[in-house]
Amino acid sequence: MGLLDSFLNKRIGPVFLKESSDSENFIVKMNSLLTNATGSIKEKIEEQIKYAEAGLLGEKQIVFELKNSGIDMYVLHDIYLEKGDLSAQIDFLLITRRHLYVIECKNLFGNIEIDAKGNFIRHMNFGKAYKKEGLYSPITQNQRHLNVLKEVRREVKTGSFLGLSEKIFDNTFAENYQSIVVLANPKTVLNNKNAPKEIKSRVIRADQLVAFIKAKDDTSKDVCWTDADMRETIQYFLDKSLPNKSDYSKKYEEMLAECKTQEVDHAGV
Repeated sequence: MGLLDSFLNKRIGPVFLKESSDSENFIVKMNSLLTNATGSIKEKIEEQIKYAEAGLLGEKQIVFELKNSGIDMYVLHDIYLEKGDLSAQIDFLLITRRHLYVIECKNLFGNIEIDAKGNFIRHMNFGKAYKKEGLYSPITQNQRHLNVLKEVRREVKTGSFLGLSEKIFDNTFAENYQSIVVLANPKTVLNNKNAPKEIKSRVIRADQLVAFIKAKDDTSKDVCWTDADMRETIQYFLDKSLPNKSDYSKKYEEMLAECKTQEVDHAGV
């Protein structure tokens, strides 16, 4: 931020407008189901709790990094957006004075390799045993999130008399909205030496997140956004976020239905 920008805009630091995560409520509700579940359903619930707890741990690591960044930003944690048939559950959406960042958090076990074709490969060791498996690309996953964000935001940026043209909006979107995949497990080793440049630059470890944002913002030549600009934009997405429609909510409803079926079956024995 230049001297004029610093003069015109007061420091606000990181401000969380939504810090809670659906995963926390999901874990509580799944533990309540676990009390009466038996057999394979109990195992399914335990597995879901394990995955949710791992994800929540990774998200808390990112929250810690952002809160201690010293960067002027507004942050939304865990929001769900829909536009037509498109939907996106976004781990973190944050706006600084230069960019809006869409962060996909991955708290993965094992070490991650990204090959020359951009494939994500996980390597895991279990004592003397070794396992190698492909992973669905979080870059592709986050690109879908960006597509939903783009369509949600399009209606307000191009819909009014003074709004942007469709062409200008499309041309500036890729620069304004930055995609980041963050590997939150501190024990994970990232091997991206052969990864394509456009993927390598988007996948980082949690301890690199703040430096990444600062470097990206410092090299931007765009106009510095005001507090009002930042707040209006992030508030728009907060207002568009739909409660009780997240992936966690859907998974809980599935598990609840299975538990009810199990109770009926046991009652009929």
